[in-house]
Amino acid sequence: MQASADSTKMDCLWSNWKCQAIDLLYWRDIKQTGIVFGSILLLLFSLTQFSVVSVIAYLALAALSATISFRIYKSVLQAVQKTDEGHPFKAYLEMEMSLSQDQIQKYTDCLQLYVNSTVRELRRLFLVQDLVDSLKFAVLMWLLTYVGALFNGLTLMIMAVVSMFTLPVVYDKYQAQIDQYLGLVRTHINTVMAK
Repeated sequence: MQASADSTKMDCLWSNWKCQAIDLLYWRDIKQTGIVFGSILLLLFSLTQFSVVSVIAYLALAALSATISFRIYKSVLQAVQKTDEGHPFKAYLEMEMSLSQDQIQKYTDCLQLYVNSTVRELRRLFLVQDLVDSLKFAVLMWLLTYVGALFNGLTLMIMAVVSMFTLPVVYDKYQAQIDQYLGLVRTHINTVMAK
């Protein structure tokens, strides 16, 4: 009973985020997707050159420079025009920026579900509940040692981000041709396997 209620909560929580993610990956709003894609790539490329602490410090300095410059600009503009508009960020300063107890509970419940299911699955694999699944997991880990020898984690993340933002659109645009070639590859593999 508890598991079905938890999965219903999780489905409701993730359905909205899933729709937003799909809209981003299919470039339905080009401006928003470009900003997200460019920001993620800039962050990952920055992390290849600088430490995490440096990247966070530079981002904070850039944000502070922009807000301080805008505040000074607005103050000078108010002094020259002799207006009294007040603080340029007043609306943001007065905005409520806290999570409610219900929101925190919802997110921690969702996180708890994922952590518990991951721990159960890892326990099942490492304690060899099913020999075939554990052997598949071992082969996957062995293959990942070769991937790790060729690429570092940031390179893999950059490749994953670029693939996430390009492959769905390319497949959507050229679906007929891709399906045709995949069908040819599949029949060729099936004939080889039959021999």
